[in-house]
Amino acid sequence: MNAYVIVGAGPIGTGVADQLLRRGDEVVVVTRSGRGPDGARNVALDAVDADALTQLAEGAAAIFNCANPAYHQWVTDWPPLAASMLTAAERTGALLAIASNLYGYGPVDRPMTPDMPLNTTTSKGLVRAKMWRDALAAHEAGRLRAVEVRGADYVVAGEQSQIDRQLPALLAGKKLRVLGDPDVPHSWTYTGDMARTLVAVADAPEAWGKPWHALVASDDSQRQALTELAAMAGKPIPTVVPLPMWQLKLVGLFNKTVAQLPELAYQVQAPFISDDSATRADLGLAPTPWPEVLQRSLTAAGR
Repeated sequence: MNAYVIVGAGPIGTGVADQLLRRGDEVVVVTRSGRGPDGARNVALDAVDADALTQLAEGAAAIFNCANPAYHQWVTDWPPLAASMLTAAERTGALLAIASNLYGYGPVDRPMTPDMPLNTTTSKGLVRAKMWRDALAAHEAGRLRAVEVRGADYVVAGEQSQIDRQLPALLAGKKLRVLGDPDVPHSWTYTGDMARTLVAVADAPEAWGKPWHALVASDDSQRQALTELAAMAGKPIPTVVPLPMWQLKLVGLFNKTVAQLPELAYQVQAPFISDDSATRADLGLAPTPWPEVLQRSLTAAGR
């Protein structure tokens, strides 16, 4: 039995905890509220406190960074939080396994692979890119061990998912207004598969010191995914239209989260594809079948 520390209890942190608990590991989940999954030791702590986090992580095999600061506060909240986890990993010898995303690449004209340069110019992408560069530099200097998993847009993640948040309107038979072009291919990662990928790289020393892409369940366009969900729910084919950018910017005047979206609009205006072939080949993983993922999305929405 190994011991692990997970910072964050959202869909990814909870998924990692469930994976580890099922195999009999000791799991400590750190959140500011102290709430977390059943079976874990749930600790109320602001993970910015490197000394307290270090104490919790003594003897742990890995620290999983599954935190999720408020979207509009990434620029201010991520740097001290990431630095604290780097410090705790360096002091304790625990592997630092980072749950990340595809923002660091910026706009691209081909499927994204883990070896592509991090050329983003967006504020959120720069934050994420620096987090990995700092972790990698410490890893290469021999100060700690680090690995990163980059997920595509999530499914079965509630309001964090472009697909899941459309379900109330879809089930009510309403017109669906989505971000960007509803007909361009787009990669989707099931949150359970993101958790599986994180645990797999943490278990594989040969995976450390580099980034990996989480398993991709589908490259469906938004219209395709929502049409499939409607069919599974016994609903008519939905009307799916793009939300005009001027409306998005208008809503952003009153909603701090929505105000962050225009700079990332490139992700939904052109094909946005994550290549997970290295993860499948080198780690021997396969994604959860897409129909099963969609059914879990409906189940989470109460259907």
